[in-house]
Amino acid sequence: MTHATPPSGTHPTARPDRPSPRARLRRWVSRETTGGALLIGAALLALLWANSPWRDAYTALSETVVGPASIGPLPLHLDLSLETWAADGLLAIFFFVVGVELKQEFVAGSLRSPRQAGVPMLAAVGGMAVPAVIFTAVVLLAGDDGALHGWAIPTATDIAFALGVLAVFGRGLPAAIRTFLLTLAVVDDLLAIIVIAVFYTADLRIGFLGLALVAVALFAVLVRARRTRWWLLVPVAVVAWVLVHESGVHATVAGVLLGFTVPALAMHGETESRTHRFEHSLRPFSQGIALPVFAFFAAGVTFVGGGGDVLGQPVVLAIVLGLVLGKLVGVLGVTALVTRFTPLRLAPGIGVRDLLPVGLLGGIGFTVSLLIAELSFPDSTHTDAAKIAVLAASTIAAALAAVALRWDARRARTNDMNLDDLPDDVTDHIGDAKDRLEH
Repeated sequence: MTHATPPSGTHPTARPDRPSPRARLRRWVSRETTGGALLIGAALLALLWANSPWRDAYTALSETVVGPASIGPLPLHLDLSLETWAADGLLAIFFFVVGVELKQEFVAGSLRSPRQAGVPMLAAVGGMAVPAVIFTAVVLLAGDDGALHGWAIPTATDIAFALGVLAVFGRGLPAAIRTFLLTLAVVDDLLAIIVIAVFYTADLRIGFLGLALVAVALFAVLVRARRTRWWLLVPVAVVAWVLVHESGVHATVAGVLLGFTVPALAMHGETESRTHRFEHSLRPFSQGIALPVFAFFAAGVTFVGGGGDVLGQPVVLAIVLGLVLGKLVGVLGVTALVTRFTPLRLAPGIGVRDLLPVGLLGGIGFTVSLLIAELSFPDSTHTDAAKIAVLAASTIAAALAAVALRWDARRARTNDMNLDDLPDDVTDHIGDAKDRLEH
């Protein structure tokens, strides 16, 4: 075997193909730990600003209206506040990535085999049902019937945040735990999307919805072509989003529908699926910009100047109990029932003791819970109370999950594949290899 001679003046160990700073930044932003940190940072910044002497500036920024109300005689209703743009527009990009991930999991991933994914899928259902029951019971006992519309707030799990906590504190644990949590979280997201579409849609306009489905179908044709052209896909996606927005269905549903159209199997001689390619391309923007900006505008609840009254709302206790206790009871309870009375079993490498941290991680609601909180109530009092409860519950669940993960990791177990069998920068090495192959 012959070896190529290094170019003159180049040290044999030099790496002329080292990834560019932009490529390294993209991979850093795509990491689960980075995504969780950016979410927390944006939420803390919003809380500090909203309760500072400059809080009026934060409110003015959130309420700044941008966009056209119409184009000529055609009404568009796109004159939205920055806060609404973050929730309806930027979050649609996040849900597009979620749709792409769901498509990949259903076609070629952990959800491909119902038998393999049965336990975490059913655990996700339990992890949504029990918090909803707890929320309903608390607000009814407190006599706050007007808060019942927020029953779905504590049912969501934030994938990015939960996986970030697992990545940091779950070193030494079997990789099967991450697979279980990921399956539970994606099914949770799918059910949350259905809940938003069905229960939080007002004044449905069938005509616009039909046109939106036509736009989604056109996107599906274009995304399956031999060559995908972004300058065609982006305008069609924007049109689909506008039409869904006009139909009365929450606009983020457009992102999921479009994501489901992306092929999950390699085609036209390609070496990787387009779901992987799209997810790789959009995840940095989703985690680095879309989610933090949404968290920044959604988490700014004011306590000073009379705003502290929100803490006395029954929805605060209902959401905290639902996310922290309800998720844990739902996940553990359904898993115990399913594995005891059905042929379904936990995957090799994960035991009953691992379900405690998984159940607590499921209580990190954050992104989707904040979105549902904004959709649930017409008054600011309930909305602000719900938001601060989501932030408090997610923080409590994350802290308890971190303790449980370290406790679980210190206990002896058999030699299963661990989450830290590969180095922390394994994604960087994989990304470097891909860059070298592409160039």
